[in-house]
Formats: sequence, structure tokens, C-alpha cells
Amino acid sequence: MSTDEKLVNFQTIRANHTPVLTCEVNCFLAPKSVGVYVDGTVGLGGHATEILEASAPSGQLIGIDLDFEALAIAEEKLRGYKERCALVQGNFANLKELLAAQSVAQVDGVLLDLGVSSLQLNTPSRGFSFSQTGKLDMRMDRNQSLSATQVINDYREDVLSDIFAQFGEERWSKRIARQISRSRKIEHITTTLQLADIVRKAIPKKINRGRIHPATRVFQALRIHVNNELKNLDTGLDAAVASLKPGARICVISFHSLEDRIVKHRFRALSRNCICPPSIPRCECRQVPSLEILTKRPITPTPEEIQRNPRSRSAKLRVAVKIRES
Repeated sequence: MSTDEKLVNFQTIRANHTPVLTCEVNCFLAPKSVGVYVDGTVGLGGHATEILEASAPSGQLIGIDLDFEALAIAEEKLRGYKERCALVQGNFANLKELLAAQSVAQVDGVLLDLGVSSLQLNTPSRGFSFSQTGKLDMRMDRNQSLSATQVINDYREDVLSDIFAQFGEERWSKRIARQISRSRKIEHITTTLQLADIVRKAIPKKINRGRIHPATRVFQALRIHVNNELKNLDTGLDAAVASLKPGARICVISFHSLEDRIVKHRFRALSRNCICPPSIPRCECRQVPSLEILTKRPITPTPEEIQRNPRSRSAKLRVAVKIRES
């Protein structure tokens, strides 16, 4: 893709990009002018803009993202706030080090908007979408070596099956992995549509998944594995909570059950007085809760928001407030 084509594509994506649950995030995060906030998945800058507006005139924002192409768009979008906004390429799992590089020890709020971005989905060459032909890539950080092409063509059949079952909760993981193994012996699998077609043929025709494309779970699983998303989320939640000042809040938006489960369990663990196994008659862990959960159940988009932005339909927002240092 030429530079001019990229610019047109970026401008189109930016114009069509709609951040999810913005009112709810700002309500819970409650940005203030004296605060320092982190958007750990800044993407195209939608939530970051809202946080900077709400924290005017002096609130500071540190925006982090693995994707340098997304950061380029966010930088342009946030140009009017450049005195109050620092954009950093990196992984929010390394939040402590990233904040230290900005001479920041603790912050007044953290937002994590997980999953794949509009930019990644709508750019065929990134290989995240099964609805457009493109190189099978799926790297959020294009500097990393592992890509979806390598996984699909080089991993053993049983390992592929485990990835699809674990990260995609795919019922037909073994059949799909077997079909991939057979297909790649004939021809190297290099494009998204190649893989989508192989998956479609592997699933029994009688299976009706309604609106869900047959390759949805396989593409999700590949993306999660390539980018080590669940491990990074696990590590990043601890780093985010550790970076909060007492009274500061963490907001996490997830888009599938695996992410949401990790967030729910971590929030629960950090809000408990005791984490000893049930078999122990008396508490020996001396756990001191560091969080209070503010959303007993996740916040989901209103029907009106889903109508405006269909991609928001699976979003879940969980929020907690730091009550003391852990």
C-alpha cells in the first residue's frame, strides 16, 4: 500500500471510529484537572480525547499502544492537547517501566480498552479480518517476529488444536487443525481468505452459527496467541493497580469472555480479605484488600449505542477503585 493510500485509509478509519462506552468510562474515571491518567490502549485516541476534555485545563494523559500506526493517528487527533498528552509505543504490561520513563510514579486513573482496533480490522494488510483478503499477519506490534502465518504453517497440528480450543473456545478445534495440516502440505497458507475458507470447510455443514462467521473463533484465538494478549492482560492488571494512587480508579473494557473472566477474577482477588483455600480452617494469608469493586456486574452498552455502533455489542466495562497500597 502506498503512502497516499495509507493516508486515505487512516483518514477514513479515523472518521468512522467510535469509542465504546465513553460516557460510562468518564463517569467512573471522573477525570480532574489536577490528575494524571493512563490510556493503556490508546488506539485512535477516542477515549483519550474524552479524558483530556474532561480533565481540562491541566489534566495530563499518557497514551500507550503497541501499534505505531495507531499512535500516528492518535498523535494527529490529539494535536490540540500536545502540552498535556504524551504518547508512547509499548505494552501496558510494562506499565511501571513506561511510567518511570515519563518520570511518573503513580497516576489518578487507568483505562484499558482491550481487543482489536478499528484500524487493525479495517486494514487488510494487517491480516486481522477474515472478511477482507490480506497477508495472514495479526501482529499488533509489527516489530515482533511471530506472526499468524508462522503459527498456521509451522505449529504442530495438536498445538494448533489447543490454541483454537483454549483461546477461541472452538468446539471443532481438532477438525480445523487437521484440515489446516492437510492444506498446508499442498500449499503454504499465507492469506486471511485462504485460512477462512479452510476453516469453513472443516466445520460440518449442518452447524448453523447464525451471524457468527465460521472462522471467527479461530481468528480470535490466533490473534490472542500471536500477541500474547491474555498473559499481557494478567500482568498488566497488576501493573495498573500498583500504579494507582489510593482513591484512583481502573476501568477495563473487554470484548470476549476470556478477557472478562481474567478481569473479574483479578478484581475479586484484590478486593478480598482472605484468599486462603477453603480447606484451611483459619486465615493464614494475611491478605489486605487493595481494591473495592464499583461494578458488581459489568456495564454494557445501551441499545441505542449498539444501534449506532454494532461493534460495541459485546463490550463489558468493569471498574474498581484503589483503597490502599497492596
